[in-house]
Amino acid sequence: MPSAGVEQERPVAQGATTMEITVSRQDLLRELSATQSVVERKTTIPILSNFLLEAGQGDGNANSTDRLTITATDLDQSIRTSCAAKVKKPGACTIPARKLFDYVKLLPDGDISIKLMENHWVQIRSGRSNTKMVGMARANFPQVPEFPENGLTQLAAASVKGMISKTIFAISNEESRYTLNGALLILKAESLAMVATDGHRLAHLEKTGESLKNISGEKKTLIPRKALAELQSLLANTEEDVLDFFDDEHTLFFRLGHRVLTTRKLTGQFPNYEAVLPRDNNKFVVVRSEELMGSIQRVAQFADERSGAIKIRLEQNEMKISSSSTESGESEDTIETPYSFDPIVVGFNSVYLIDFLKAVGSSGEVRLEFKDAQSAGQMRPEDAADDFKYRYVIMPMRI
Repeated sequence: MPSAGVEQERPVAQGATTMEITVSRQDLLRELSATQSVVERKTTIPILSNFLLEAGQGDGNANSTDRLTITATDLDQSIRTSCAAKVKKPGACTIPARKLFDYVKLLPDGDISIKLMENHWVQIRSGRSNTKMVGMARANFPQVPEFPENGLTQLAAASVKGMISKTIFAISNEESRYTLNGALLILKAESLAMVATDGHRLAHLEKTGESLKNISGEKKTLIPRKALAELQSLLANTEEDVLDFFDDEHTLFFRLGHRVLTTRKLTGQFPNYEAVLPRDNNKFVVVRSEELMGSIQRVAQFADERSGAIKIRLEQNEMKISSSSTESGESEDTIETPYSFDPIVVGFNSVYLIDFLKAVGSSGEVRLEFKDAQSAGQMRPEDAADDFKYRYVIMPMRI
């Protein structure tokens, strides 16, 4: 009979999977942070609220170490990552993701021991903290596809990161416009490009001077917005220079070091974006990005709340930006800048202009190109590198 106050550990039932590891709190928290955003908060399938933890022992080679692999999925996409661990007993378990993440954040730095107990309970010990969480059976966790090792393409991580940040905001949020709920990645042997549109504006970026393996001709792939956001987050938190990419009939695979993102492909036909790229916008003005942003933000305060419409008037060496609404009043900003073409007045959604200016940053100049008040306007950085072509097309508004 146990003495008073001493807790008896419940042994794992005969025949059940065992698992017992020790892992650094810092390493564990870093990888949980990378995966927790994929986990479904509100789901009718309880296992999707859990992380899958799998502990494996090295095979004795000098470069082989014990690893803890962490997987999260919402069925549409998944992230698998890993970190070093001391594996006493290899095995697997599932733990409520949000609860584990929040709990580990509150623990002090040091080693954490994780042990699978009876009935899928998982014991977590750190210093004087001793916690047991209610897990679920490993067998219930969905199968996540493995990254294929043959036929992959390697992309420069910095190039992809820049492309996502300069196109993701132009993706449509309307669920009904299914093929616009992602960005089109276009791979060629010597270039990569990304295009996104919501039907009112279009962002297009092309990076030349690349050398892509396993690409012949032109390869087009639709990447869902949610997957792009996850990829953007992974790219922001890595020192890896190379992003491995592979796709099959149904799935896209992205690997960044020891982290793998998989997502279902978007199916359907992306619009013929080349047809809407302006060809003869022969009126243009070059403005400092920071100055234009300040003017638009000030004037937009007085734009109609629903449409966000502002008016751009170009006259001899002068650009006037104005707005008015019956609710809030009216505002006008004037920017002195070289302009020698016929006067023109065009209306645009101020949010669309601000999105572009945020993407290019406050340093440098931007070029605005127009044909007339009814045709699409085009914006692009004035001082971009030769191998970096970025353009942003916006449909005008009636004002």
